[in-house]
Amino acid sequence: MNEEEVLDLLQNVGAFRAGHFVLVSGRHADSYVNKDALYPYTRDTSRLCKAMAERFADKKIDVVIGPAIGAAILSQWVAYHLTEITGKEVYGAYADKDGQGGFILKRGYDQLVKNKRVLVVEDLTTTGGSIKKVVETVRLVDGDPIAAIAIVNRGDVTKEQVGNPGEFQSLVTIHLESWDEASCELCEKGIPVNTDVGHGREFVAKKAR
Repeated sequence: MNEEEVLDLLQNVGAFRAGHFVLVSGRHADSYVNKDALYPYTRDTSRLCKAMAERFADKKIDVVIGPAIGAAILSQWVAYHLTEITGKEVYGAYADKDGQGGFILKRGYDQLVKNKRVLVVEDLTTTGGSIKKVVETVRLVDGDPIAAIAIVNRGDVTKEQVGNPGEFQSLVTIHLESWDEASCELCEKGIPVNTDVGHGREFVAKKAR
């Protein structure tokens, strides 16, 4: 799939929103990529994951892993398509949140990843933080993060920002403006924060205390 096809697919499932949003990173934005709008559409999710898998068909990937929750779905589909393409069993796994802002491999996935060639997948990256934490978690259990890929790179995130895996790609790069809370133009104008998606609800609740 080319970038235009990816954008059309995301548009069709209602993944783009306009308004005042608080992103996972804490930054504010006037547009939002609602990645969760994708997952009910299993065919579309599968198409995007096949596109990701095709990019790494020759990398001898053993395990695909993503940060919980959404990217756990991606890891399953990408692993499935890699298995179909290469004829070799590729495993799908995910990293759990550790409750302290990081990730941990539980359920025996640490042994699944140990000494294996790993592809880290993510749906959306704004700062690269989640991917970086998963890359670091893979290394902690002696896995080899061969590459990382996101469906959407919306923050001009670089390979260095995601922890320097072997390579870093995205299906599409979108340049959407965002601001720190202190310099948010939308806050200055008194535009209400959307509490349906992103971290808006937590932001509003914190402000109300």
